[in-house]
Amino acid sequence: MNPLPFACMFTVLSCVVAAAAFASPGGTFDVEIPPGPNFAVAAFRWWHPPEAKALLGVAVLVPGSNCDGRAEVEDPFWQDFARQHRLALVGCWFQDHPHENMNIEDYARARDGSGRALLDAVDRLAKAAAHPEAAIAPLLLWGHSAGGEFNYEFACWDPARVAAFVVNKGGYYFTHLAPAATRAVPGIFFVGGKDEAFRIQSIQGIFAVNRQAGAAWKLIVESDAGHEPGKTRELAVEFFAEIISRCR
Repeated sequence: MNPLPFACMFTVLSCVVAAAAFASPGGTFDVEIPPGPNFAVAAFRWWHPPEAKALLGVAVLVPGSNCDGRAEVEDPFWQDFARQHRLALVGCWFQDHPHENMNIEDYARARDGSGRALLDAVDRLAKAAAHPEAAIAPLLLWGHSAGGEFNYEFACWDPARVAAFVVNKGGYYFTHLAPAATRAVPGIFFVGGKDEAFRIQSIQGIFAVNRQAGAAWKLIVESDAGHEPGKTRELAVEFFAEIISRCR
């Protein structure tokens, strides 16, 4: 399938929650969403290039299991990428309600509430930052481990909002065959050759069945890597840049 229509969402310029966005020192903005059915914590931080007059998209950064990834928006690596492509950055912190097996992240099921929490946060943050066009801008979903699980499930839940997504060495995925619209969204799947066998098998299985059904996805195996991020950030931004460039 041709991923171009999804990439071309970058030409677009243009639910009420209880929490309010507020500015923090350095020009970033924070927002927290009240607990929902499948998450106890949903907190987000925004950063955008101050020189950008209009933002063309939002790069969403989702860390591993129950971790606070909000500080990632302050990383020069991501800020340089955002400047090059006129993007906002949103760092995420999702945390589960206590349950029997905390190794299986309920918040990764985007359709059960955490996906809506992200969209509500982006809407409020974009307006707080005086960039309302970004409230409806396409999303580039980056994540590691449980963050990759969330990204895939979000793309399955709301593919129309996603320009591209990354699945990165997670383990527990809840949707095996993605909807047809999701299979048309560009995705990149990372596997660590030295990661746990069940993680490798889980990702390769999802990739194989969806590629057979025509998915516009890529698979990269880092043969010498385990569960750590490795070089996946660098490869992911090259992938995102390729998607963006198709409409320029």
